[in-house]
Amino acid sequence: MAPSIEPDEPGAEQPFISHLIELRDRLIRMLIGVGIALLVTFPFANDIYTYVAAPLIAKLPEGSTMIATQVISPFLTPFKLALVAAVFLAMPYLLYQLWAFIAPGLYRHEKRLAVPLLASSVVLFYVGMAFAYFLVFPLIFGFMAATTPEGVSMMTDISAYLDFVLALFFAFGIAFEVPIATILLVVTGLTTPDALAEKRPYVIVGAFVIGMLLTPPDVFSQTLLAVPMWLLFELGVFASRILVRERAAREAAEAALVPPVPPDGAGGGGRAGTAAPPVVPTGGSGGGLEVGRELEPGDPDDPTRWSPLTDEEMETELDLEDAEAARTAPPRARIDPIEDKINRANRLRELDNPLAARQILYQVLEEGDASQRQVARNILSQIDET
Repeated sequence: MAPSIEPDEPGAEQPFISHLIELRDRLIRMLIGVGIALLVTFPFANDIYTYVAAPLIAKLPEGSTMIATQVISPFLTPFKLALVAAVFLAMPYLLYQLWAFIAPGLYRHEKRLAVPLLASSVVLFYVGMAFAYFLVFPLIFGFMAATTPEGVSMMTDISAYLDFVLALFFAFGIAFEVPIATILLVVTGLTTPDALAEKRPYVIVGAFVIGMLLTPPDVFSQTLLAVPMWLLFELGVFASRILVRERAAREAAEAALVPPVPPDGAGGGGRAGTAAPPVVPTGGSGGGLEVGRELEPGDPDDPTRWSPLTDEEMETELDLEDAEAARTAPPRARIDPIEDKINRANRLRELDNPLAARQILYQVLEEGDASQRQVARNILSQIDET
């Protein structure tokens, strides 16, 4: 997203305002999606509540029931549950709107990683809720029924019960996001898989502390939350190791795509700095090679003919050009960092990569002086017109 810019600069608010307008439109679509889902779940509000309350009702003493202590609770509590169910039902659409908003600001390799992370985070959240409903709730409510003092009737208020189970649903759903959090920490460079593995004892202790705080005061529910958190942490470390190896292999492959620059005179014979003539097939039956035949522009036999560069290849080319320019330039002729970013943005625009150029120009708008910011705004206007 574009950085905030001083409002007193003419024309500087437009990029930020356009992002705000798009964000508003996405939020409105999300609300409409939840509203449509609510129309589907509201007629079944009482049935949904009966299903959610089943683990407690099964553990109540014979003759006991749930109660409503507030006048409007019999209507408001199932409606609240229907609204939460509508959010869960519309979650794929909500995530699509979120993805559509942030996707234009991501590189291609970041998009490839973000889609599986978003999908797996939703699946893990639902798995955590199912784990709580089918395994944790029966144990918790059985423990509560068994420890009820003699002479006390266990009759739970429906509103208090809904607040309790929703808190546990969110607690277990978020706890099952541990692998995603672990992978994001590694991908962003904040830590490494080996560093996380070294902190395993602290993670185990922290998992039991979190289980103690988020669950009722019994050892069963605490253990049922802490042990999955620890196992999911191990799963996240394992997955992050795989991602690190894949990233290293991809970077090595990208480095191999960049041909080394031969030194002066290393042309393999002939005049210094002169490239060897192209070697192309003769087309004869013998399949021999013809050395020195002049190739026409666009000749399909030309192994050096132009092909579009990927985003990774363009970034690698620009990094090599900047490194070579910095190495050969005399100390007094070194370019200003902001000017270098402007030149880099211009080259990216010429290479038909306006998204990367915009990201660099937004940095210039934050860091540059008045004239440099004006140049950045001019280039952004030119990009918008193309």
